[in-house]
Amino acid sequence: MSFDDLSKEQQIMVSMRKVLTSIIREITPEPGGKYPLSEETVEDIRMCFALIAAREKELAEEQGITNLARPHYADEPQTTRTVPLDQIQRNNKDH
Repeated sequence: MSFDDLSKEQQIMVSMRKVLTSIIREITPEPGGKYPLSEETVEDIRMCFALIAAREKELAEEQGITNLARPHYADEPQTTRTVPLDQIQRNNKDH
């Protein structure tokens, strides 16, 4: 589903999440640096993300969309294994 296919409220939620994420990325200091935001502001941002996620979930459920996708990390162990087609052996009982 493209951004233009979303309802106005869904577009607002997506935009707010993207803007907040961009701000956090830009102000995050190098390792060991001092974080420029107070703990209260960080907690407020977390609450904003939680509210955005909750409303996005409600809107999706109203449309009958269930999102079972979960985030994953690059260093997370894979739960599936890719097998090259040339390694698959056929059982030739009938042939």
